[in-house]
This record gives sequence, C-alpha cells and structure tokens, in this order.
Amino acid sequence: MDLSRVIAISGKPGLYRLISQTRGGFVVEDLEKGKKISIASNYNVSLLDNVAIYGVSQEYPLAEVFFRIYKKENGGETIDHKSSGAELRKYMEEVLPEYDDSRVYDSDLKKLFQWYNILHKNGLLNIDLAAVEAALAAQQAQETPVEVETATEEIAVEEKPKKKAPAKKAADKKDAEEKPAKKTAAKKTTAKKDKDAE
Repeated sequence: MDLSRVIAISGKPGLYRLISQTRGGFVVEDLEKGKKISIASNYNVSLLDNVAIYGVSQEYPLAEVFFRIYKKENGGETIDHKSSGAELRKYMEEVLPEYDDSRVYDSDLKKLFQWYNILHKNGLLNIDLAAVEAALAAQQAQETPVEVETATEEIAVEEKPKKKAPAKKAADKKDAEEKPAKKTAAKKTTAKKDKDAE
C-alpha cells in the first residue's frame, strides 16, 4: 500500500493523487472522477502517509488502520461512509478497539471509511496479508531477545560498583586509624631520647 502521493484537500471531498508541483500550486488527479485539476498552494493539503487516528495511549497511522479494515473484510470494501454515527462507531470498535472515541468524531470516521473505499476501488490497497503478518511476527521475535539481554546487562553493571564501594571505605578507615597511631609512637620515642640526653 503506497499512500505517499495520495492527498486529501481541505474543502474538497474525496482523495487525489499528486501528479506534479507547479509555481503556484499542484496538479492533482481526482481518484473518483479521474480528472486532472490544478489547485493553488494556499489550499490546506494532507498527505495520507502523515494522517493518524487518535488512540487511547498512542496514535495509529492511517496505513495501519486501513490494513486492519482490509484484513477484517478479506480484501473487500468496508462499511458505507453514509451509515449512521452509531454504526460507524460499532464497526470502528471491531477494527480498532484502542481508538479514542472522545477525540475521533463521526465526521472523521466518515472520511476514514470513504477514503478506504476510494483507495480500494482504485486498486491502491494491494496488501499481501500473509506477507505482512509474517514480517510483523519476525520483527516481534527479533525485538524480544534484545530487550531481555539489555535488561540483564544493566543489572550486572549496577551490582558491581555497589559491592566494591563498601570494601574501599573500610580499607580507607583502617589506613586512617593506623597512620595517626604510628605518628604518636614516633613522638613518644623522640621524647624519651631527649630525656636520656639530658
């Protein structure tokens, strides 16, 4: 799935493929009508690659949400974006239960499902489910042992200084106690010699 050249234009329905950039703006192709149009640079344009859905603990890139819908529908079209808000939310709960329903509005869900269906009709959602799932499983398998090893190393490094530190302090105290004792003994010996000389 390549969303790098697919854009949404604020104030205009649907999706567009970015064809080229001009001095005053962009040349785009309307994915629903197949017509090329020019738009001025003052239009607010969003690359679908940069769009995400609010989750409770993190944001979910649009590509990931589309992948989940694609998987649920076995590569088919999804719910009609003109369905009621309650139906759209119920469907979203099944696809992405972690989404933040307080920050994702009905209008956002309408756009999400409309965009998915437009991309599907234009053959831009060519996803090999088996390949993606295998890649994700391999990535998770590689990440887990690395985290365990790092944790073990950190524990080992932290324990070593704690064991050595008390031994050094005890040795320093012994040296400090022994040195004044030697000096005192030396002074007494000198005092005896002075008395004998007299």
